[in-house]
Amino acid sequence: MTSSDTRVDLNADLGEGYGVWRLGDDHAMLEVVTSANIACGFHAGDPTSLRGTCAAAVSAGVAIGAQVSYPDRVGFGRRFLDIAPGDLTADVIYQIGALDGIARSVGGAVSYVKPHGALYNSIASHRSQAQAVVDAVVALNRDLPLYGLPGSVSARLAEAAGLATVAEAFADRAYRPDGSLVPRSEPGSVITDTATICARALRMVVDHEVVADDGTVVAVAPSTLCLHGDTPGAVEHARAVAATLREEGVTVARVT
Repeated sequence: MTSSDTRVDLNADLGEGYGVWRLGDDHAMLEVVTSANIACGFHAGDPTSLRGTCAAAVSAGVAIGAQVSYPDRVGFGRRFLDIAPGDLTADVIYQIGALDGIARSVGGAVSYVKPHGALYNSIASHRSQAQAVVDAVVALNRDLPLYGLPGSVSARLAEAAGLATVAEAFADRAYRPDGSLVPRSEPGSVITDTATICARALRMVVDHEVVADDGTVVAVAPSTLCLHGDTPGAVEHARAVAATLREEGVTVARVT
């Protein structure tokens, strides 16, 4: 049994449909997670569906995060775009502001920022783009924490700017020995076995480590775990992870 003060947030990417096209089961995920990374329209999400997702999150008591991304609907935000820093800063401000307006219309508000897809991965090491994202949050609302990989360039720059950061780990993604995620283009990058996901989640939260794709044990100390809403069996994975953590004495609760 773990210490009674062990706690973790569970987050998922939601609101990623568009028009009549739907991806994942947002309402089912909102019954499990404590934070919702809601799309902001640049990689997915239309105003009507995003308003509905925000309303459902408010009703469930789930924190709303701005899932900012590159302007890349065709690639679902998973392609790197070499955007000038000033343009990227403006893009991120635009997205956070838009989602916050939608959230406020249903009684909520954006309480953190989590970049999506290729933007998330690029700012882990790409200094100028990481600085552009940090500059956007600083310009708009210094009280918004930034979710990201621990030790990443974006986390270091955010902390230097006086922003709060939330260390994140991924129970359903494979890791490299340096603590980065295995690119989705590579085999085995996404883990779909429920038992494996649960075991990895528990090890991350309790033992603060994860086994990389080469067998190396990598140190992690997450305050939040991401469970992707578009992973096959996402809802079942999320329910199983939450149950496993609680059975081991871990408190599952939102950070923001």
